[in-house]
Amino acid sequence: MEFTYLKIFIAALEEEIQNMDFFHLSGVGKINAAFTCLELIYKFNPSVIINYGTAGAINKNCKGLIECTKFYQRDMDARGLMNFNLGETPFDNINEIITNENGYSCGTGDSFVNHEIEMNVDIVDMEAYSIAKVCKLKKVEFRCFKYITDEADKNSNNDWL
Repeated sequence: MEFTYLKIFIAALEEEIQNMDFFHLSGVGKINAAFTCLELIYKFNPSVIINYGTAGAINKNCKGLIECTKFYQRDMDARGLMNFNLGETPFDNINEIITNENGYSCGTGDSFVNHEIEMNVDIVDMEAYSIAKVCKLKKVEFRCFKYITDEADKNSNNDWL
């Protein structure tokens, strides 16, 4: 039996990967990213999925290209229901995904961040947590690299472009 080590690359938008033909595009947001990731796992059975994309820096020391290794859902907010924590999915035993202790933390949500958030993370994006969770559930190695485009503040919409 031959072992194949296959890497799959996922990005949300073509603008994030200009002139790189080997990427699969997911579209923006957690649902699009999770669906695309799952389809790619079923189709190709990869050993590793690598997510690349843009992100906003909460930690002002984050600049350029960074690797994220800790993933959280910044917009899962069930605090009004049975005292759940921000980022905790009710009745789910996966609320954080840590692939390596060395690296930056990423808060994923379906909203573009242009203001202060309540969650303590280094950067914010719109896809990484969902890809990380699908990979964890399907036992596929996950790596994530984000290029910092803005500082997740009032100028983010202009800086990101």
